[in-house]
Amino acid sequence: MPRVVVFDEFGGPDVMHVVEEPVVEPAAGEVRVRIEAFAVNPLDRMMRSGTSPAIVPLPHARLGVEGTGVIDALGTETTGLKVGDPIILAAVPNASVNGSYAEYTTLPASQVVARPAGLGITEAAAIWVAYSTAYGALVEKASMRPGDHVLIAGASGGVGRAAMQIANQIGAVPIAVTRHTTRKDDLLAAGATAVIATDHEDVAEAVRRHTGGKGADIVLDMVMGPGQQDLLKAARPGGTLVAAGFLDPRPTPVPTSTPLTVFSYRSFEHTLDAVVVNRMTAFLNAGVRLGALRPAVDRVFALDDVVEAHRHLEKGLHGGKKIVVTV
Repeated sequence: MPRVVVFDEFGGPDVMHVVEEPVVEPAAGEVRVRIEAFAVNPLDRMMRSGTSPAIVPLPHARLGVEGTGVIDALGTETTGLKVGDPIILAAVPNASVNGSYAEYTTLPASQVVARPAGLGITEAAAIWVAYSTAYGALVEKASMRPGDHVLIAGASGGVGRAAMQIANQIGAVPIAVTRHTTRKDDLLAAGATAVIATDHEDVAEAVRRHTGGKGADIVLDMVMGPGQQDLLKAARPGGTLVAAGFLDPRPTPVPTSTPLTVFSYRSFEHTLDAVVVNRMTAFLNAGVRLGALRPAVDRVFALDDVVEAHRHLEKGLHGGKKIVVTV
């Protein structure tokens, strides 16, 4: 029978184990997907360890919000797809039930999109979460335009790297923020126009220097915590800050008396909206076709080595590049 990764208690990577389960027949409007590869994301670690803000029912919980595969079966009333179509998972809001860490998953047809032509399986498994989050935050939420100076905090992470590529595709100017000077060359190679290292520079002063004294038009904060106060000072009056991450577990002071528009962004507000998903898909397809968007993959593991994949994630040595598991 097909294999699926489950866990019965919260804890470290060792709580995961591979079991065999029968395939689930798709209901009306659903599809069954034969998974070819999936990516390992920080949200997976949070669910597995019991630190996810969403409730994860135990035992026998699944994992995985990202992956790629081919349509294996169609439910009744499912249109626009056929068996054998290569797809990527565009949303798995109930990952504890039908997550992508498996040989098969069954989910609504509205939660898959065609795999962009030109992407290999490992890249396709790693593109949606980071790029849809960055696109949703910058384009849909902050209305990023050509020429905008975009300050990206947490630029070394997967969403930060995607944000730099998306800004470049649109004609905006991505300015990366990192804690370590040693990461400057890597971030410049990844698409940053300029890099600000907080171990040697004041963020607000450096941003003014890179923007001719104006400040950033848009700030993408993937970190949160007390450091957000420095980002607010780096933005121009009338600019926009989008808080889309949670890398710093410390409390984030509530912005007060700031001349900015401040948004809190969670990707499911857009990835469950079919109209926005169509725009995201068109943008990703164009970016891949033009060579502007390309996910960086760190290491690839086999399904039997999924525990090692999570251990690799926890070591933090992947530098924001994606960890992929082939099925």
